[in-house]
Amino acid sequence: MNLNQKVTQFLANMPSKSISPKMLATNLGLADDADTYKNLLKTIAHLEESKAIEVTAGGNIALPQPEAAVIEGTFSANPRGFGFVRVGENEPDVFVKRGNTKFAMNEDVVEVKVTSPANPLKGNEAEGKVVAIKTRAVTGLVGEFYAFNEAEKQDSGSLLGYVVNKNKKIPFRTNISKKGLHPEVGDIVRVDITHYPDRDFPDILQGLVVEIIGKSTDTGIDVLEVLESMGIPSEFPEDVIAEANAVPEEIAEKDIIDRVDYRSEITFTIDGADAKDLDDAVHIKALANGNIELGVHIADVSYYVPEGSALDKEALNRGTSTYVTDRVVPMLPERLSNGICSLNPRVNRFTQSCVMEINADGHVVNYKISQSVIKTTERMTYSDVNEMIAGNPEFLEKFANISESVTQMAKLHANLLAMRARRGSIDFDTQESKIIVDKLGKPIDILVRKRGIAEMMIESFMLIANETVARSFATRELPFIYRVHEHPKADKLTRFIDFASVFGIPLQGTPEKMASKDLQDFMLKIKGQPGEIVLATMLLRSMQQARYDEDNLGHFGLAAEYYTHFTSPIRRYPDLLVHRLIRAESKPTSEVIEHFEAIIPEVAQQTSSRERRAIDAERAVEAMKKAEYMESYVGTEYEVTISSITRFGFFVSLPNTIEGLVHMSTLGDDFYNFNERDLTLKGERTGKVFRMGQPIKVKLIKSDKITGDIDFEHVNSELDVVEAVEKGSRGDRGGRDTRDKRPDWKKNKDKKPFYKQGRKSDGKK
Repeated sequence: MNLNQKVTQFLANMPSKSISPKMLATNLGLADDADTYKNLLKTIAHLEESKAIEVTAGGNIALPQPEAAVIEGTFSANPRGFGFVRVGENEPDVFVKRGNTKFAMNEDVVEVKVTSPANPLKGNEAEGKVVAIKTRAVTGLVGEFYAFNEAEKQDSGSLLGYVVNKNKKIPFRTNISKKGLHPEVGDIVRVDITHYPDRDFPDILQGLVVEIIGKSTDTGIDVLEVLESMGIPSEFPEDVIAEANAVPEEIAEKDIIDRVDYRSEITFTIDGADAKDLDDAVHIKALANGNIELGVHIADVSYYVPEGSALDKEALNRGTSTYVTDRVVPMLPERLSNGICSLNPRVNRFTQSCVMEINADGHVVNYKISQSVIKTTERMTYSDVNEMIAGNPEFLEKFANISESVTQMAKLHANLLAMRARRGSIDFDTQESKIIVDKLGKPIDILVRKRGIAEMMIESFMLIANETVARSFATRELPFIYRVHEHPKADKLTRFIDFASVFGIPLQGTPEKMASKDLQDFMLKIKGQPGEIVLATMLLRSMQQARYDEDNLGHFGLAAEYYTHFTSPIRRYPDLLVHRLIRAESKPTSEVIEHFEAIIPEVAQQTSSRERRAIDAERAVEAMKKAEYMESYVGTEYEVTISSITRFGFFVSLPNTIEGLVHMSTLGDDFYNFNERDLTLKGERTGKVFRMGQPIKVKLIKSDKITGDIDFEHVNSELDVVEAVEKGSRGDRGGRDTRDKRPDWKKNKDKKPFYKQGRKSDGKK
């Protein structure tokens, strides 16, 4: 056996991954003689050159590792520096640690090398390292302009100052070049990015100011800044406005001829009192065979928004309307959304109607989907209808013309609710907040949004219409866009089952074959139990996110075999597309089928992404306004509930849905160990325990509107839970002081100051 073979054979059989040349020489018995050792080094060099071995960065020797798979996907950034790469709807996300992102930003298209494949049996997710950034998603941003301090000015060079934006997924300051507009301190500006973070400047962007939007003190500018920073435009392009203005105010009688006429039906809308875009109306009547006819009539937006028009392109770009505290950023101009497309009372309106015959079991036994025209009898609010359902004589008399319809609708809703319960629909009764603001946009109160029977009734009617429309296309096997909610991933369900077992509540089924009915039964078991809110929250977090898809994958949460979005075309692009499909595929040709087969996958992906963006914006504005509201209550003590436990502390929630953090660094009375299995923190000396769902007392110590962070500290009280402490537990468990800083608080002493410019040009990379 020659020396080449001896080296490679030893490397193949050694237990460690690599070895130093000296240790290799010792193990091969070649360390004592200088000439022999030199010969070994020559052999190592030859083997490296022929790629038979690798020399690591530390100078050790190892056999070449199999080339890791490199795949392309979309990077989803976390403010703490790590992220996930989405590589496909049916493939697991790849986790990327902080430091392995190659400075990718949110929604960048990247190439990621998989360094550790997923292992569902062990609950391990795939890990990887970004090796290339293919496409930058963020090319501009919006934020507030700040000047450098005196020390920073000395090294600012060609820079004016910096901009801080409110998109937490872009956690960088942006240095501003003097080559663009020159804003004043406090201006809200739009920036075109010219340089992205890199190895030399890991925490900064650089750009040019291209627009000064307003002052930070302007009324409503705080919300506008959040929306603009996330790429949600507040203004419509001129060509879009021009097309909207060209739409006639009224319907011409000649255009009604080919439509089903439902104007003789007692049809009405039911919406919130402040709603202006009324896109759905309903009628109901008893049939001679004992069944019920329910008509769901939806504004025919597709009639006014032709495919490929400027209106259509802008609607697709926006994807959805965005609803924030004090405003709506509509998908369509108000002339359409609040005007000709809105089902305003007692005027002719074009609609697409799904009229269903429903039996006593809540099943649709017959249906008709058509282009139609309606004239609503009333514009009703949820509160008015709830009063009618409650039997309030004043409201029953005021709306006597629809009182019988409301009674029938309440009964039908009960039947539909029972039908969904029988098949296993999961009801996550989550709380939503309603933020009340004054004329200046300042929050003055935060309430829990209440849902009465009227709200749930309309939801039932929209659900059954969506299912019926989806079924009609699936059974005809025509191109379509579905709203899908897939089976939860096995690893997440495994963790949830393990967590639920701590509460002593078992689940039927296995993680791979868990039925929605099994989870519904679980929700019924925990109803009214001490851990109900905690377990419901954890289960909700175990679910996959609903999305749009060209394939019918079913809706797990609703236990529905077929589902789509048909009922809100004014504010959701997929619904607009469904209406277009209903019209185009009523008499499908091969050209029509090929066209929609080609465009639907891209539309599904785009609208799913835009939906996530709108949700992020809505949450960011909500967090900002809640923090602004709480700023005046610093120092106040509250009884709260622990809503989440982490390694760095725990989150608590107030009855009005406000959440905040009790950071580990504020728990100065003990060393606290984090138990990942049952999500608890336990003091090693005191035995004090913090677990999800537990009531405790806290004091508000900080509330920051800019970041949206709300911080509390724990206050000792009779609510605290103390358990026995095992002797020697600290030493036996390797206890450590968990009162450390947050991971993202760690400072790199070698890091260059953010204001160091070091840029040679303003040209984009």
